[in-house]
Amino acid sequence: MSVLGACQCQCIRAAAVGARLVSTGETMADQEDNVTIPGYSRLLQMDPYLKPYERDFKRRYELLQKQLLQLEEAEGGFDLFTRSYKTFGVQRRPDNSLFFKEWAPAAEALFLTGDFNNWDKFSHPYTKKEFGKWELILPPKHDKSPAVDHNTKLKVVVHTKEGKRLYRISPWAKYVIKEEKSVIYDWVHWDPPQPYIQIHPRPKKPTSLRIYEAHVGIASPEGKIASYTNFTINVLPRIKDLGYNCIQLMAVMEHAYYASFGYQITSFFAASSRYGTPDELKQLIDVAHSLGILVLLDVVHSHASKNTEDGLNQFDGSDSCFFHSPPRGEHSLWDSRLFNYSSWEVLRFLLSNLRWWMEEYRFDGFRFDGITSMLYHHHGIGTGFSGDYSEYFGLQVDEDSLVYLMLSNHILHTLYPDCITIAEDVSGMPALCRGVEEGGLGFDYRLAMAIPDKWIQILKELKDEDWNIGNIVHTLTNRRYGENCVAYAESHDQALVGDKSLAFWLMDKEMYTNMSSMIPMTPIIDRGMQLHKMIRLLTHGLGGEGYLNFMGNEFGHPEWLDFPREGNNQSYHYARRQFNLVDMDHLRYCQLYAFDRDMNRTEDKYGWLAAPPAFVSAKHEEDKVIVFDRANVLFIFNFHPSKSFQDYRVAVEVPGKYKIKLDSDAVQYGGHGRLDHNTEFFTEPLPFSVVHFSNNLCCITIPLCILMLTQFRGFCTFILKKLQN
Repeated sequence: MSVLGACQCQCIRAAAVGARLVSTGETMADQEDNVTIPGYSRLLQMDPYLKPYERDFKRRYELLQKQLLQLEEAEGGFDLFTRSYKTFGVQRRPDNSLFFKEWAPAAEALFLTGDFNNWDKFSHPYTKKEFGKWELILPPKHDKSPAVDHNTKLKVVVHTKEGKRLYRISPWAKYVIKEEKSVIYDWVHWDPPQPYIQIHPRPKKPTSLRIYEAHVGIASPEGKIASYTNFTINVLPRIKDLGYNCIQLMAVMEHAYYASFGYQITSFFAASSRYGTPDELKQLIDVAHSLGILVLLDVVHSHASKNTEDGLNQFDGSDSCFFHSPPRGEHSLWDSRLFNYSSWEVLRFLLSNLRWWMEEYRFDGFRFDGITSMLYHHHGIGTGFSGDYSEYFGLQVDEDSLVYLMLSNHILHTLYPDCITIAEDVSGMPALCRGVEEGGLGFDYRLAMAIPDKWIQILKELKDEDWNIGNIVHTLTNRRYGENCVAYAESHDQALVGDKSLAFWLMDKEMYTNMSSMIPMTPIIDRGMQLHKMIRLLTHGLGGEGYLNFMGNEFGHPEWLDFPREGNNQSYHYARRQFNLVDMDHLRYCQLYAFDRDMNRTEDKYGWLAAPPAFVSAKHEEDKVIVFDRANVLFIFNFHPSKSFQDYRVAVEVPGKYKIKLDSDAVQYGGHGRLDHNTEFFTEPLPFSVVHFSNNLCCITIPLCILMLTQFRGFCTFILKKLQN
């Protein structure tokens, strides 16, 4: 055993300590009462209202400990268990023989066919092993080369107990392709003689996470599916320039239907071939690492495509195998299959899948899609979450999948301490982003999904003068203390067909004709430009501990996103990102781009995302003014559509001299340049009223330092930083 392996085994054994099995005569309640969660007191200290649900937390934690103990006893620990991608599917041995292994418990017989045997359906049978496993060994050719050549096609032939013959792709297939005129994907043996070797180390986990959400296929102005190589050459430098330190790659796991946006996975271990080869994806990640940029995979373990010939569905001829049998195993809204997280082999498959992407491609973590569907038996369908804690505990919670998520996070963070995991959950599950040792699910961040919905609602329904400043601040700050959130003004969800980007909601058809900087701004373009910047900075500064932007939206990408499909005559017109708009100096898109870049660079310098939540000193409804202090940086926003102010007093926590560091009204950002950046602002030791409502009874005055702003224009925001004494 290697030194690394020994250390990992010690971690595994240590993690399993304290796991208990129910003894004869011992009730489940007695067992739960005897469970000790090491850091549970920290969770209760942060949120005492979770105390009534202690038994639920203990039950979940004990289920996790049982899983770890069983993995240790049956598989030698989770390190070996999660490396099952090295034993399943197809593996080339040192003597160039090929070892094939599948799990197909309901099959009567399995055969291997392909180019290597001229598609003979019966010449190469698998041998049945225990627990529904099947194995086959192909000796090397006479010239000692492997029996199956690199880049040639294969199929698994499944004979069912009902006498049917099915043609399947291995669930562990590492590369699948679709011929131009074909409907289904083919399994292609990927074993290049000179594979790409990644040379750059993973960057360190940043304290401030600034995420660029990206889709490789649309990352080009051209009306076609773009490539990994295009992304590496043309998009990575832009992301670096913009100041993002993390990329969230969508739609990488192979999906037969392009318009599913990557959320109907057919081959879980295969990087999508429509963008290029596995080696080209490895190069993309390697180059990103050389630029100091992390790369997260948008992983879909919440459901799978219903495809049978090129998907997991009915792999062994049964309606279960990897999934629950219907109706539990079907998602009524997504028309997809739902995993059986209580199955040992499903755990092997999914946990090994996470390990595969971390090891083989060297991703830096994951954004877990569809967590709400996993956490509850009702999948969130027809359910509105009010925030009442009873909604997060009890029989409606699917503890099989919840414990799978705990197990995933525990394994990932044990093996890769800098790994980042992000949960997409709309329910607000408590302790989602607290450590497993506290009884939490172990995610590092959750997406603040209410924020983009709020911005879209405001732009759709309200006039500027009707904006509720207090409600905006509440939405941006309403998050669980001690659980990190990724804030965003818009993501891919808001850009999809049926909706529009924020820029298009703000400026609509005028973006086609009036975005030239060589003509005066129309009122609509002026308003849209200023609000686009202000919304993003307010979300960046107040909304969370991380920030996310969907590709192209940083420069106000127009229109919406729509993939080629029957309904649009297979058009790629809206399935692209028009980066060429930024490169035209006479268009105002480059001004929005410049603001987004400098916003990120300013955060990188002062680190407000890594700082404690902001202190909001003003949310003035009549003036439409928001003022808050975070990381010793003062943020000031004037959302009033027509009203400007002079000699406006605001509160600061630290006395001294302040100067402007970022100004949305600066000319280079498409503003009017009405503020003098050489002005120095001095504090005065005066009391300042900060109103806090508690049952409408209490109003207190806090002594703070007061800063007077000489000018404060409408639709303007700026950041002030205290100068060194």
